[in-house]
Amino acid sequence: MSQQLLERAIEICKSKNVRFTPVRQQVFTLMAEHKGAISAYDLLEKLQAFDSKAKPPTIYRALEFLLENHFIHRIESLNAYLMCCHLGCEHPMQLLICNKCKQIIELSDPVIDDAFSLKASQFKFKITNKVLEAHGICDNCLYN
Repeated sequence: MSQQLLERAIEICKSKNVRFTPVRQQVFTLMAEHKGAISAYDLLEKLQAFDSKAKPPTIYRALEFLLENHFIHRIESLNAYLMCCHLGCEHPMQLLICNKCKQIIELSDPVIDDAFSLKASQFKFKITNKVLEAHGICDNCLYN
């Protein structure tokens, strides 16, 4: 599955005429193979298995590229990153985060997004970064 995602990401980068370097591709693959959210330092540790010289700036530059090209999301409250379900396209995003098992459900509901934006505009507030995160308990943890 991660190979298919990588091939799709390569095509997206070609169509946008952006450089998808081997390091960026490796970080992308690590993200695609990881289930759920992962911190930059955990990713760095995984990357160092392939490139022992990789340092924090290496991982942060790669993550910034992946964020800019809408391949991943940053989870602000966890200081972590998550593979995007809608690879390569900008979209409304809301996250449901289980406090027990750390499962993350990615929503992309334009109704929620529009209501939030409308409410902000009523207060003459210009949103520059919209990350909606809700923490709670998933159904599985609630009943187990």
